[in-house]
Amino acid sequence: MQQYKAVCLDLDGTVYKGAKVIPEALHFIEKLQQDGIEPYFVTNNSSMTAEQFTQKLSAMGIATHPNQIMTSSLASAKYCKEHYDGATVMMIGEVGLKAALQAEGIIITESNPDVVIVGIDHDISYEKLTQASLAIQSGAHFIATNKDKALPTERGLVPGNGSFVKLLETATGVEALEVGKPASHMLHFIQQKGYRKEEMIMIGDNYDTDIQAGIRFGIDTIHVGGGVTSVEDVLKKMQQPTYMYKTLLDWHK
Repeated sequence: MQQYKAVCLDLDGTVYKGAKVIPEALHFIEKLQQDGIEPYFVTNNSSMTAEQFTQKLSAMGIATHPNQIMTSSLASAKYCKEHYDGATVMMIGEVGLKAALQAEGIIITESNPDVVIVGIDHDISYEKLTQASLAIQSGAHFIATNKDKALPTERGLVPGNGSFVKLLETATGVEALEVGKPASHMLHFIQQKGYRKEEMIMIGDNYDTDIQAGIRFGIDTIHVGGGVTSVEDVLKKMQQPTYMYKTLLDWHK
């Protein structure tokens, strides 16, 4: 296990559940840091900034830095800068996406954009969807921060960003390019910090997003039990994770 220098951890379901840290994950991260490894935190949640995630983790007893956070908003902005440099962007989203675009020097517009980027927006409206739909039909590139169709809450499953992306895909006949997991763009941008793929590992509880992202990128993976995908369901998959553990504490045993 000493070969891994970029340990990439999913957040919700792997490091914490809602507002509560997972004790085994907390101990695991502390052990990594004692060994001189600062883990990366990789999340499809596009609503918050890296600084906000850092503060949330700090409140749970996890010390990290904004440059160790990779969100689907940050990756979407980087993807746009890398592939559509100089393009103007119409966004549906929240502070996390807006801050990420501004950090890359991307101009945000409400009319005639070159690119439409759609992230979770708790103030979504018919007018926002209409403007995005018309822009996409006029030729704007269509990017989704992620396509998570539903989000778990204390009230049950509620619509996720993927539900609104699907609505726009249906209305426009254009399929959005997905940046978040299971796509591997976030891992690609972490690798650009100076790692070889054999030095990277992706850890998560959701086979269809976390593990698939690692498999598609060609790096090792760890499936952790107790989250979205059960061990029994993972064992039925054609492509298996590199390792499977009940909790993260089992890695160092």
